[in-house]
Order: sequence, then C-alpha cells, then structure tokens
Amino acid sequence: MVKLKDIAKACKSKNAGPFHITLDIMFDNAALFERVRETGVITPALIARLYNVAPASIQFTEYPPALAWKATLPRRIPSGAIGDTDVYGAQQHAPLLDIEIPIDMPR
Repeated sequence: MVKLKDIAKACKSKNAGPFHITLDIMFDNAALFERVRETGVITPALIARLYNVAPASIQFTEYPPALAWKATLPRRIPSGAIGDTDVYGAQQHAPLLDIEIPIDMPR
C-alpha cells in the first residue's frame, strides 16, 4: 500500500469559478498511471466521500493521454464569501494526498 502523495507527480486544486473547485491528480510515468488506474481507487465516489458532496454533483474525467484525473465539484462556501478561508481554492487538494493505493512500490 502506498499513499498518492508518494507516487503522483502532482495533486493540486484551484477555483473553477467562484462556486466550484477543480482537483487534478497527475502522473509523469505511464506505467505507474496504469497501475493506479487498474486499482479502481480513484473514482467519483471516492471524491464525493472525501469532500462530502453528492456524487452526482461531481464532473469527473479520467484522461489517460495526460496521465491524469480531473474532478470539478461545488465549493462549500463561494470564493471570497464570508467564511471562505481559501479564496483561490489552492489548498483544497489536501484530502487527495493520503489516498491509499493498493500497489507495492520498490524501495
């Protein structure tokens, strides 16, 4: 078992307008991307659970040519509204980092 933060090239987030966040998970190794993809761990259901949103509210794209996944989901608080602590949405990727992927990696 390995954590996503230890194998992905990047896990990031950003605003997709004032009411949505986009999450990106990217790899720089096609073979590793395929291994992760084959586990079936990264899904809209996982994103929904991590971010406490309805699965139907997530736009989810698996994009093998870019070795990436993208998910767009509603923000809990609109960007810049009272109570918003991340106006750019740049810190919302943190829950992705500890996703456990059931593969073995050489040490």
